[in-house]
Amino acid sequence: MRIKQCFEKLEAMQRKALIPYITAGDPHPNHTVTIMRELVASGGDIIELGFPFSDPMADGPVIAEAHGRALSHGVTLLDVFAMVARFRETDNVTPVVLMGYLNPIEMMGYGEFAERARAAGVDGVLVVDLPPEAAGRLKDVLAHCRLDIINLIAPTTPDQRIEKICAIASGYLYYVSLKGVTGSANLDVDAVSKRVKHIKRFTDLPVGVGFGIRDGQTAATIGKIADGVVVGSVLVSALAEYADKGDAVISQAARALAEMRTAMDT
Repeated sequence: MRIKQCFEKLEAMQRKALIPYITAGDPHPNHTVTIMRELVASGGDIIELGFPFSDPMADGPVIAEAHGRALSHGVTLLDVFAMVARFRETDNVTPVVLMGYLNPIEMMGYGEFAERARAAGVDGVLVVDLPPEAAGRLKDVLAHCRLDIINLIAPTTPDQRIEKICAIASGYLYYVSLKGVTGSANLDVDAVSKRVKHIKRFTDLPVGVGFGIRDGQTAATIGKIADGVVVGSVLVSALAEYADKGDAVISQAARALAEMRTAMDT
């Protein structure tokens, strides 16, 4: 319900959702909850929290390396649930979406994963490598625990497949604005605008746009044509400098997000 309430509140305020992504456990497990709180304070409306996986095939080098750093600290799904639970100690409003790959969920088991996620305070799950044709069982398990299943739509997704995705999706849809992996460049705003309008023919769900959002200007432009702006690589890239700059990188990432929030609102 937090995701639905968030979008309804933003619509009433005539604002668009700013959705930052970070990888749980990067740059260090002790920092994740602090970073989540800083991102909310800087204008983040929904947190996408990546759970580490050894083969993040859809991610570019920036986020793939973040997965590697988190795994080097031994971060597991149980640790990610614990991070969300600690976040909930001070924030029971901001939606949290877990984003990652199917293998860790399969290893834990759908039922246990969903129950633990709900108990921790998770609101939705986005599984990058789960096609809609195979998502039925996980969707049912997540729905039983009142968790949304967020789905990706790509520039190349045909209409028949969009219909299938929209039929199982809840919460919001994540439109991948570029062909390629996370961190790709060369965003074609006109093409994104046309595609978002086309997707909305199939659903009443909010549509968030991610991939290629690098600065306030881009975020503001996308915010005019979508219901949400997803920001990942630019934040993760800033956090990657922790080894050299220490805690200052957390403030740096928060400032980058705040600049996007300001640009989107003005």
